[in-house]
Amino acid sequence: MKIVCVGLNYRDHAAELGMALPAEPVIFLKPETALIGPEEPIVYPAMSRQVDYEAELAVVIGREARNVTAAEAGRYIAGYTCFNDVTARDLQRRDVQWTRAKSFDTFAPVGKEVVRGIDPSDLLVECYVNGERRQSSSTRNLIFPVPELVSFVSRVMTLHPGDLIATGTPPGVGQLRPGDVVEVVIEGVGRLRNPVVLEPGAPGPLED
Repeated sequence: MKIVCVGLNYRDHAAELGMALPAEPVIFLKPETALIGPEEPIVYPAMSRQVDYEAELAVVIGREARNVTAAEAGRYIAGYTCFNDVTARDLQRRDVQWTRAKSFDTFAPVGKEVVRGIDPSDLLVECYVNGERRQSSSTRNLIFPVPELVSFVSRVMTLHPGDLIATGTPPGVGQLRPGDVVEVVIEGVGRLRNPVVLEPGAPGPLED
């Protein structure tokens, strides 16, 4: 399976960062080995001193899709689930490209439930860390809505049943620490909860 992620896809997140809106989706891949489910621990790796949460709505592909239009995209979607695009932010800044920072084992928590029959165009997407809300926005702020994303990705690579498209994260991205519990909560979709643990021998996050 493929995990296709989209960078900088919320207007309010772009405004928060002072960045121009992209002309087309910026996509990257996470490996299947990064996948974990609800309640499984996110492991803070020894290579990183700053690991961030990124709450996202994920699209689950239900049929093989190649060169589909945005108007057709709904026929290829099996449903929606919660996703956390965990990122080693210090490594992302250091490497410039994103592969290492996004690809550690446990860096792709995904919800167990796949919810069908909902309209993804105006869903509340939130992230909580230890019960404190850190992110909150709506998918109506997506620069590229779900149908456009499915169409765009299908024109780059063939999508297969079970593939995921993570649609980008709202403003409020921030750092996780060992011992934290992070939750992605999406209206009509559900809740994804994961604890954070430190890899044995790892130095852990830098102090603020």
